Amino acid sequence: MPAPLTRPALGRALLARQLLIERAKMPVRDAVEHLVGIQAQAPKPPYFALWSRVAGFDPRELSLLLEGRELVRLSVMRGTVHLVTDRDALQLRALTQPLHENAVRTNLATQLGGADPGQVADAARELLAAEPLTGSLLGARLQERWPDVEARALAMTARYLLPLVQLPPRGLWGRSGQPVVDTVERWLGRPLAAEPCVESMVLRYLGAFGPASVRDAQTWSGLTRLGEVLDRLRPQLRVFHDEAGRELFDLPDAPRPDAELPLPVRFLAEYDNIILSHADRTRLLDEPVRRALASKNGQVPGTFLVDGRVRGTWKADTSRRTATLTLTPFERLSDEAQAALAAEGEQLLAFATDGRPGPHPVTFTAPRALGPA
Repeated sequence: MPAPLTRPALGRALLARQLLIERAKMPVRDAVEHLVGIQAQAPKPPYFALWSRVAGFDPRELSLLLEGRELVRLSVMRGTVHLVTDRDALQLRALTQPLHENAVRTNLATQLGGADPGQVADAARELLAAEPLTGSLLGARLQERWPDVEARALAMTARYLLPLVQLPPRGLWGRSGQPVVDTVERWLGRPLAAEPCVESMVLRYLGAFGPASVRDAQTWSGLTRLGEVLDRLRPQLRVFHDEAGRELFDLPDAPRPDAELPLPVRFLAEYDNIILSHADRTRLLDEPVRRALASKNGQVPGTFLVDGRVRGTWKADTSRRTATLTLTPFERLSDEAQAALAAEGEQLLAFATDGRPGPHPVTFTAPRALGPA
């Protein structure tokens, strides 16, 4: 058996595929497709995720793609909103529909009482055929038919069972507004994929997140029984093991850089998929860091990487004329690391403020104490 892939080797393989060792020179649409989508519960994180990955990224290009319906925002992997290409929206939503249906059974059955979820979804589809609606208005309209059920539960049922797209101006750079939704079929003028290919999805996951285990692929997608899929794909894959002996699958020609390759500092966006897409996250962060990033409401802060490891969190405040970036490390950083983070942070603030004249300071707090490993 070949030597196991070490944590540094796995981390560098992941960062190379995530375009985080060297920013890629590629169109925004191609980057989003390569990454198999970008998690996007909030409007701004996809812009910062792409700024860290695409050379010369222009946020207006992303906004134009949303307005032109080449990119859309809808719930797919893990039942969370992602920014995906129009083509992936139709494939990935069809593939992840079972997990959305299971979410209704698990989370909403009691709240719905005697209301039939399928009938709620049918009624919501009829309402949206007349006009796109906000989630709250959709819930209120549905409650007229089911007055004994909370409007929020009805709206969430529609969100899970129907492939609902958040329409612009939601998600546009420099603009805001409540999510207004419509079905992806109406927005794109095409139906969901009738026979979506789960093998293709798993291969693309490996291309963007591998090498990875069965549990890693299931954590990323929210789907189960992917072991059967990877067994079918095994003849065309390379199989490795990590230091704990876990079996890892990978594309034969995917990049696997040297474990000692020097790495630049990088800023990861809130909810960045790279933090959330493996069952075993030790290739990027230690267990005390994972616990520190976890929160009861599911929020994931922006983080920064030093030598390929998550070493702290960041928060930008652009609401005032003088924007600020505050970095909170999890440990004492070297002078070299602080200088590199400060330089990269100045560029991040220039991006976040559309080049508004500064100075815009980058500050470091005292290290945040973590619990034991």
